Amino acid sequence: MSGWSEHIGMAVSLPIDNIDTDQLIPARFMSRPRTTGYGEYLLYDLRQSDNSVNCILNRIPAASILISGRNFGSGSSREAAVYALVDAGIKAVFSTSIGEIFVGNATNNGLLAATVTQSVHDSLLDHLRESSESVVVNLVERTITMNQQKHPFQLDDAKATKLINGWDDIDLTKVHEDRIARYRERRQHDASWAWPCQSEG
Repeated sequence: MSGWSEHIGMAVSLPIDNIDTDQLIPARFMSRPRTTGYGEYLLYDLRQSDNSVNCILNRIPAASILISGRNFGSGSSREAAVYALVDAGIKAVFSTSIGEIFVGNATNNGLLAATVTQSVHDSLLDHLRESSESVVVNLVERTITMNQQKHPFQLDDAKATKLINGWDDIDLTKVHEDRIARYRERRQHDASWAWPCQSEG
């Protein structure tokens, strides 16, 4: 997975609350191999319905940033929900609240899932309405810039580091290999009784 620190892309609004993982990718599509791509199943049922959400997502297939309603990514822990977003070309999702497990899965797959304050959220949605807008997402600054206005978003340091470097949890742990090795040696010396006996021969 390649890392990134800045993304410039088209943002669209998805002003629906409580979009859960089953809506992001309905369970009936999850038996298909990931190698075939999950992008076409992203929000499948919503995109087939006759409403403004359907129109905006299908009218702007190049959109890579979603400004969603609150409580995005709740529900089951299925990582396939993230796969569907990533395979559809989505690079970042912003909301006032996002499911914690979803955020972890997103980060491990290079997708930014970040929260913004209610005032920032209202401003972004109001500006987008039924249109799209080219925006800049900066992981180092933790900002999203739209219509020449820079807004902050919340993202902890560990998740930012993983996204910028293209790391997963194992990569993040490897940064501390030396410290882990030193602890292991010290622990083995101080509590040798806790270590299994080494068989001879």
